[in-house]
Amino acid sequence: MSRQVLDLQGRNIVVTGAAQGIGRAIAELVLELGGTVTAIDLNAAALEQLAAQSPQRVLALAGSVADPAFAQAAVEQAVARFGAVHGLVNNAGITRPAMIEKMTLEQWQQVIDVHLSGSFHFLQAVGRHALARSRAGDKSGASIVNISSDAGRRGTIGQINYGAAKAGLLGLTMCAAREWAKYNVRVNTVGFGVVETPMTETIRSEKFADTYLQQIPLGRWAQAGEVARPVCFLLSDAASYITGQHLSANGGYTIGT
Repeated sequence: MSRQVLDLQGRNIVVTGAAQGIGRAIAELVLELGGTVTAIDLNAAALEQLAAQSPQRVLALAGSVADPAFAQAAVEQAVARFGAVHGLVNNAGITRPAMIEKMTLEQWQQVIDVHLSGSFHFLQAVGRHALARSRAGDKSGASIVNISSDAGRRGTIGQINYGAAKAGLLGLTMCAAREWAKYNVRVNTVGFGVVETPMTETIRSEKFADTYLQQIPLGRWAQAGEVARPVCFLLSDAASYITGQHLSANGGYTIGT
């Protein structure tokens, strides 16, 4: 991939859920494109493995995105280590599947806390930092990418908590984009279909695979590395005039919606 097209040289990007799967792929692509990464995850051991790849350009911070104090502290540590934060990818996620009538309040709340509230905590912390820079005369801005899902646009069976949280992220994107455009803080969403990660093993199982694949015009599952590319596009200056948008990287699953 040419850096003439995508270049994150000198950019400090915070990536939540960075220890594995899509988040790991995004963090590694940011590094490939010249950026530094503040990697957030609960899995401290996996974060250290990521940091070992590029010790000078990765800050590994283990903690829960659902903790607002941790979010604020993480951004402060990112600034102390690498200088200004230029980007955020709200990618951390969990699943707690159950049919609606059987879902416990705990299952509901855990998913909302991580996907929706966690994204808000980090968006707010990075936004406060970017707005303070702007008010002090630094107009370089920032780019925030919220990771949503087809579940937030079409609904999903057995995961009303996940679908509601992912739909909520679309609203989070649009509101923040409107409020912060004057500070050159861009906020966008990338929504994925089925990506080959441990989180999608059930959907990709023999029981459900054919049903889903028949609805995907490209006829295959996405790879983590390829869905990291549109995220990094939105983080880069190549997307300097794009804000408040929802980009679907789903093989055509939601054509026309």
